[in-house]
Amino acid sequence: MSSISSGPRPGVRPGPAVTLGLVILCIEGYDLFILGAVGPSLLAHPDWDVTKSTLGLLGSLTALGMPLGSIVAGWAGDLYGRRLPMVLSLAWLSLSMLLSAIADDLTLFAATRFLTGMGVGALIPLVTAYVSEAATPSRHSLQVGVATTGLAIGGIITAVVGRSLLPEWDFRTLFLFGVIPLVLIPVVWRMVPGSIDDQTSHATSTAEPEPAPERTTSANRLGELLTPRYRRLTLLAWASTFVGLVIVYGASTWLPALMVEAGYDLRSSLEFAIAFNAGAVIGTIGAALIADRGFLKLATMASFLLAGVAMIVLSTPQARPLLLLASAVAGFGALGSQTLINIFVARSHPAHLRGTALGFSLGVGRVGAIVGPSYLAAVTVLISSPKAGFYAFVVPAILGAALIGLLHSAPREATKPQPGADITP
Repeated sequence: MSSISSGPRPGVRPGPAVTLGLVILCIEGYDLFILGAVGPSLLAHPDWDVTKSTLGLLGSLTALGMPLGSIVAGWAGDLYGRRLPMVLSLAWLSLSMLLSAIADDLTLFAATRFLTGMGVGALIPLVTAYVSEAATPSRHSLQVGVATTGLAIGGIITAVVGRSLLPEWDFRTLFLFGVIPLVLIPVVWRMVPGSIDDQTSHATSTAEPEPAPERTTSANRLGELLTPRYRRLTLLAWASTFVGLVIVYGASTWLPALMVEAGYDLRSSLEFAIAFNAGAVIGTIGAALIADRGFLKLATMASFLLAGVAMIVLSTPQARPLLLLASAVAGFGALGSQTLINIFVARSHPAHLRGTALGFSLGVGRVGAIVGPSYLAAVTVLISSPKAGFYAFVVPAILGAALIGLLHSAPREATKPQPGADITP
């Protein structure tokens, strides 16, 4: 195993790593939010006979592929390094989006959304682990948070493109932009280390490295996550990710449609989607700054509660500026809470477990992503009030804050330098 270096190696400096992670997740955010942007156009499609329930099912199918992608990629990233799984995931995602663009019937389109979900699920744990391992310890939350705002920036781009091109253009045209990740493959191959031991934190800590704990084999990594040392953290991370992703994927699929049902036209509803994602970017960076000052848990609880409050405001007639502000706060609450959970998980595990921990947290939690769109669809179908869809977000928001409140601080062992592993802040 390689020893700890006092300085960075090419490709693992925090600036380039954050930039690459931001770009990758920006593209992924586009792929994630595209279904919500084209939702009203799908409902109006003259041949496909799409209903609200069908739209919810499409969102759930997208999310259904994510657990498999997250778990396999997180495990593979710990076993083979981040580079190869990241390259394969980018290629998979591009191909899936291309198939969505050329799909000529609803069945094929639904299948491509499942495949897209696998690619989306794979990239988040890989990118989070990669940036976490390159981050400056004192700015860990900020740097990981900045990279993960790419999801929300991608959502902004989706809404802007949708507002500019829809409903005049065929909605499938928007999926062609999802082929762009192919150009990043040579960049990832050059910048991302080939193995975990090749990646060295650039932190300048002078502390003597302590003996590394015994490494587990790849087959026993999940077992280690369920040992008494990590079990409470693992189960609470899974549960809080579940409710967080109910909000994220419910909102990404349904927010434009809910705003249309509340009386706004398609272009106005996409403006709310832009505000939603802009709020996620600004709010996540602000929350990450607070987290780096020792308040990660408090910031995460607050983000969940703000999501619930914002959705209540959106359900009521208010001045347009206030509604846009509420949409921005909802975006921070929804996407920001999940970013902060991922940061907590990354900070709480040593390098050899980080990808697996993130992969299983997101993988098991992705059940919430599967449930979210269908849950919102069921509520809007069973309850005729246009406010019902907004109020449906309040329950998971409160539950998420309660679950985060039960978390303890990250294990101290995960923050100490270890031979052959990264210095984890």
